[in-house]
Amino acid sequence: MINVQTEQLYVEYRSLLVGLAYRMLGSASDAEDIVQDAFIALAELSGEQVRNMKAYLCKMVSNRCIDRLRSARHKRELYVGPWLPEPVMTDQTSSGLNDPQDRYVFKESLSTAYLLLLQQLSWTERAVFLLREVMQFEYDEIADIVGKSSTNCRQIFRRAKRSIGEMPIATGVVQARTTELVQRFTSALASGSIPQLLEVLADDAVLQSDGGGKVRAAVNPINGADRISRFFFGILSKADASYSFELREFNGLTGIVTYTGGQVHGVLTFRAEEERITNLYYVVNPEKLAHLVELSKPTQ
Repeated sequence: MINVQTEQLYVEYRSLLVGLAYRMLGSASDAEDIVQDAFIALAELSGEQVRNMKAYLCKMVSNRCIDRLRSARHKRELYVGPWLPEPVMTDQTSSGLNDPQDRYVFKESLSTAYLLLLQQLSWTERAVFLLREVMQFEYDEIADIVGKSSTNCRQIFRRAKRSIGEMPIATGVVQARTTELVQRFTSALASGSIPQLLEVLADDAVLQSDGGGKVRAAVNPINGADRISRFFFGILSKADASYSFELREFNGLTGIVTYTGGQVHGVLTFRAEEERITNLYYVVNPEKLAHLVELSKPTQ
């Protein structure tokens, strides 16, 4: 296949393929690497006729994702503390994963809560579920991609759907509600008001912090609004003058990026239900923030 054709296919399908790989892996950097590798392999094909290029590329990416997950299994088992997916920027000013022509791929089904539910599925279940639920493939196409019968794929999809229950889709209403709660959350932090912070947190809220053993972070989830409030005000009480935070959109919902010395220190994303924040996901593992270098030195 000539390079011009490959480049055209890259422009057409890159966004969709990165979205698939990111959901499979929970890693933006690995997703980009896998898609690049798939197109390099595609360019090396000599004269092979591909009937359904979209499905063929999804098969290449899905197989590479499963290989990556298999090779990383032991590393995941030894991971220190909670594992959280790499946060990705999805606001209008960001680049990379946020491609307007395939916005649906990165908005409604990209929240941290959604990605964590996907982790409960086996690798094959995850692939079938995403290809059907997010990418809208027909079962015959999915069968070709994962190497199973269409009947089997239907069964796998139903089992996956039943296993994870109702997925937290980031609709416009959810986005607006989350933004309002996060604004109140940051206002409470800025003013040092514990009562205001408690007003936006559900009594049984849960905070998961991912340092990956690289930096200091809570190894176990922090449960309850009061303990979570003390956790964040404890951080602020020990922070130096260069510590700051601002609102940005991550994974389709408003979140918070924290800085130390103008460099990204962490990303905090949220899940909200019934006008309260129920889950907080704080990624401070520097390896999972390296792709956010563009956020460094925020505008004042």
